[in-house]
Amino acid sequence: MKVALGQFAVGKVWEDNARTCMDLMARANAAGADLLVLPEAVLACDMADPDLVRRAAQPLDGPFVTQLLDASRGSRMTSMMTVHVPTEDGRAWNTLIAIRDGELVARYRKLHLYDAFSMKESSRVEAGGEVPPLVEVAGLRVGLMTCYDVRFPELARRLALDGADLLVLPSAWVKGPHKEMHWEVMVTARALDNTVYVAACGECGPRNIGNSMVVDPLGVAIARAAENPALVFAEIDPARLTHARASLPVLKNRRFAAPELG
Repeated sequence: MKVALGQFAVGKVWEDNARTCMDLMARANAAGADLLVLPEAVLACDMADPDLVRRAAQPLDGPFVTQLLDASRGSRMTSMMTVHVPTEDGRAWNTLIAIRDGELVARYRKLHLYDAFSMKESSRVEAGGEVPPLVEVAGLRVGLMTCYDVRFPELARRLALDGADLLVLPSAWVKGPHKEMHWEVMVTARALDNTVYVAACGECGPRNIGNSMVVDPLGVAIARAAENPALVFAEIDPARLTHARASLPVLKNRRFAAPELG
């Protein structure tokens, strides 16, 4: 599998962000990618107006996702990102979507909301209540996670035990003391904990760190971006998965049962 990470800074206007997403989709598809991962909350964002994500939320059959679905027609590449979807009570779900060839093939509502480091995502976003599905891409099984989820190893372990070969992690990782180190350590740890690949795409710009990266099942970063907009690629090698799980059989050696959602 060839995976692409499309890192960019999300703006206030959803039409502009849709054009950026479609441009990255076209470029990744032209380069032969099987999977494109884009950042978290790509519909609209304003660092001076945190409530914009709720006010700008659109249903999954709204114009933002509809444009991306139309742009994906005729391609077998799968694109993943998160968008905010309105709830019935005026809040929003932070929803990871997977689209392919004009179809919405999977969705996942973020389980762990970012109520940390003086931020409170739960003030405007409703938490999901289901373990995310696995999505088959180019013969491999892909597990879905979103940003703050990476701080909770139970979810990554559950997805690995469900059969994931690769975990995707759209993110908008906020800058702060040691935050780049936290990101790199945890993305790497989730790969090593579970002998899986992790493809983590971070939003860049004035508030967030960027630093998108793909880590292999033995903890080696095989592709990464810096702090600016970028499109980077990596090869996901099934033979590397087999080798990692033979030499480091943590999934077989574990003593604890599979995590369950509380």
